[in-house]
Amino acid sequence: MDFQQAEHDIQHLLVEKKKRNCLQRVVDYLYVTFDVYSWVGIYLLQGEVLVLHSWRGQQATEHTEIPLGEGVCGAAAASGKTEIVDDVKADDRYLACFLSTQSEIVVPIWKHGKVVGEIDIDADQRNAFTSQDAMFLEKVADMLSTHI
Repeated sequence: MDFQQAEHDIQHLLVEKKKRNCLQRVVDYLYVTFDVYSWVGIYLLQGEVLVLHSWRGQQATEHTEIPLGEGVCGAAAASGKTEIVDDVKADDRYLACFLSTQSEIVVPIWKHGKVVGEIDIDADQRNAFTSQDAMFLEKVADMLSTHI
């Protein structure tokens, strides 16, 4: 899938006014469209805790609440920077969700100058995410910020 086409498609998905439906539609789209994305979730920050809001993947994760600063997700939310982990088994911060996960990307969602959530995506192969994935997902995060 072409990232530019996907960005265009997501803009059309965001016409939905209800937050839950809107976020879930984007999660579903990313999961179905990109074969390498084995699990896609959106966490929203509530106080000092990331709370899983919408997700799609082979199964649910036990990590539905992640304290700020904990794991790769919590680190990305605390720093406000996109995190790409090429090999989750080599990163001590990784909170294991699925045995099949090999790599992860976490992209903060910013609104009014602060992190309000993030997109978390797993892949079942190492080195699955590139700088192009990061740039695309940062645009998606920016689009989502108007719906949070």
